[in-house]
Amino acid sequence: MATEAGYVALAGPTASGKTAAALAIARARPVEIVSVDSALVYRGMDIGTAKPSADERAVAPHHLIDIRDPREPYSAAAFVADATRLVAEIRARGRLPLLVGGTMLYFKALADGIDAMPAADPEVRSQLEAEAAALGWPAMHARLAQVDAPTAARLAPNDSQRIQRALEVWLTSGRAISSFHAAERAGGLPPVALFSLEPTERAWLHERITGRFDAMLAAGFLDEVLALRARGDLAPDLPSMRSVGYRQAWEALDGAWPLAELRERGIAATRQLAKRQITWLRSMPARRVVPAEAPDAIARIVAAVGEIE
Repeated sequence: MATEAGYVALAGPTASGKTAAALAIARARPVEIVSVDSALVYRGMDIGTAKPSADERAVAPHHLIDIRDPREPYSAAAFVADATRLVAEIRARGRLPLLVGGTMLYFKALADGIDAMPAADPEVRSQLEAEAAALGWPAMHARLAQVDAPTAARLAPNDSQRIQRALEVWLTSGRAISSFHAAERAGGLPPVALFSLEPTERAWLHERITGRFDAMLAAGFLDEVLALRARGDLAPDLPSMRSVGYRQAWEALDGAWPLAELRERGIAATRQLAKRQITWLRSMPARRVVPAEAPDAIARIVAAVGEIE
């Protein structure tokens, strides 16, 4: 049976209907769903991530949701380790692992393997944070350009998270992070099939994104962000708070621009995210594309998955 050697993947841009399709598959055959989403891992971030409801999660077991506090990082390497373990465990239970989400970096890292970069070094990281506090991130970016020009060229001068990681890798290994990206990747667990829900009409996806963001606002998204801020231990440069929607809400509450602009800015940022996701998908030639707006899109995916034996 082919599924004994792997898993089925279901990808697509935000608001393309992935959750509905995954649940339809789960109703048709025994699966366990593994979330491929860098924001769903965080507890307390429910509305702004469109996290599956309790009723939806009751349809089939779900994994890699609510596994981290928003203060804690979650990386592609951590995802690959978790997903590899889960695929084996789900297969051992006689079920089909169904990996669903829109974090394309995670899909690619799992399928192709991941760079064997050094692990995080808390001491070096603290040193870099202290230097950045004194000099500013643009100065740290200039420092990175001296040792790893290719990486510096693709990073914005205020991209603190990535600048810090690149400098950390340089200081701990003596190698540019770009050299790890260029090196051969270890491992790799490709899917039996990768289905991709991709809209052929941009206006259709934009309408869906607008409707979803409006629903989030109506459901209390701003109150959710206020509750996260009230904790007192979160900051806007954390990966969790850099998630689309949360970042714009945090900036508005910080007074960077009027709160009345949150809807417009949040929708624009979500559209940009969807555009990046589609670009990622187009770099995956093995995917099986299903037009997301097709009336029978879900039925086509369910039928195709049903043929995998």
